[in-house]
Amino acid sequence: MGPEEITAWWIAVVAGFVVVLAVAALLSLLVWFVKIIDRRVAGIRDTLLAITANTASTTLIPQTGDAVDRVLAEGLEHHLFLGRVPPDRSATTTNGGGR
Repeated sequence: MGPEEITAWWIAVVAGFVVVLAVAALLSLLVWFVKIIDRRVAGIRDTLLAITANTASTTLIPQTGDAVDRVLAEGLEHHLFLGRVPPDRSATTTNGGGR
């Protein structure tokens, strides 16, 4: 083999080594990102499980909803009652003008 061929082989070996190092670095980065994502997904899962446990153990939620509906209905009745047009008070009263 001539010196040019030996140089070409060394360039190919070094280039292959650089490619292997780049692939190893990218795969390591991918594994690191996957671990971060897995940790965060586990945190979200735990939060959702805690929310489910908190809301499953409360028996007052339906009762509170019914009470809120009753309060809103009462408020609507008051609104409708107070929203009526009052009678004309400028006319003379039938009880002699007294209050």
